Amino acid sequence: MQTADVVIVGGGIVGSSIAYHLTEAGCKNVLVIERETRQGLGSTGKSMGGVRAQFATDVNIRMSLYSIPFLAQFEEATGYPSGYKPHGYLFAATKPPHMDYLRANFQRQVALGLKDVKFVSREDIVRILPQLRADDVLGGSLCMTDGFVDPNSVMTGFMSRAEERGAALWRGVEVTTIDVESGAITGIQTTRGPVASRTVVNAAGVWAAALARTAGVDLPIEPLRRMLIPTEPFPGLPEKLPMIIDMTNGFHFRQEGVGLILAWNDPEETPGYKPDFDRAFIEKILTRAADRVPCFADLAVNPRRCWAGMYDMSPDHHSILGPDPRVRGYYHANGFSGHGVMHSPATGKIVSDLIFCGETSIIDANILNIDRFAQNRSIEETAVL
Repeated sequence: MQTADVVIVGGGIVGSSIAYHLTEAGCKNVLVIERETRQGLGSTGKSMGGVRAQFATDVNIRMSLYSIPFLAQFEEATGYPSGYKPHGYLFAATKPPHMDYLRANFQRQVALGLKDVKFVSREDIVRILPQLRADDVLGGSLCMTDGFVDPNSVMTGFMSRAEERGAALWRGVEVTTIDVESGAITGIQTTRGPVASRTVVNAAGVWAAALARTAGVDLPIEPLRRMLIPTEPFPGLPEKLPMIIDMTNGFHFRQEGVGLILAWNDPEETPGYKPDFDRAFIEKILTRAADRVPCFADLAVNPRRCWAGMYDMSPDHHSILGPDPRVRGYYHANGFSGHGVMHSPATGKIVSDLIFCGETSIIDANILNIDRFAQNRSIEETAVL
């Protein structure tokens, strides 16, 4: 029978980071199992690639403060580029409560060590993007170490380095059951045969809840569709444009090559497994785009280039990390609520630390354990895009 010291179910960016950090810590017999025939076909490959430290809770800020410098120096660590572009995130406020919210977040971010975040005026925002309609803009916050990465390149770098250190990757293999005896992990069943292991990490993204049930674990996450709109080339924009978030309605956009990527959290979207793109979304988002940046009325969009991905949403929009208290040897790496790519370096380090040492220096791991929901310790993250 195949054996592994640690089995990681899910070969996306999170599973790959966990494998990287485990092998860096000296664990060689790591097996990563990916259900698709190649990596990156799940949420990783459909991500917008944003990374930011402008969050509203301490734990998310701390995870970003570990992850962003790691991504900035990624090639030194792995030999692969991350594609990190520190173009910034700009939150544009249009109501006094928006400014109050940004001030509270700013104070928390600075207190935790974020050095590059600052407030900007309406005039500053217009200088950044002169085409933006700013008659109702009051100001905003900007952090220039926020930016974008190439999720597939980061995933590949993590996994390739882990394989160089001895990890194995099975592609095109599905885990059908997690085996539990007397309250402890004994292995898994797969379409390639059984694997004996005392430690299993569930990093299966939007499929994680179904996998958890095979181990008798109730994982409170659900998929929520997000759709992205790449535009055709659009000249005349500044060379280095930050991600701009219109706090009026959550519409946001960033540069992608010579065009843009448009995104918006449609409040009419309901949870569920919906992998297909809905063409009706194009008109919705273009209406909001032209309202904030009038020249965006001329944006051209090819519906065949648009795509949908899915967030694995937790009840409080924070990840669920660490050991399950009811099944010994079972570890969660789930519920990232749209922040899996940007927090993948911290997640890999945290989960590796918890497997080896039972604790981590990056965060107070109890904050993100699964028991917080039953114990009424949820911490709501409101800065979700």
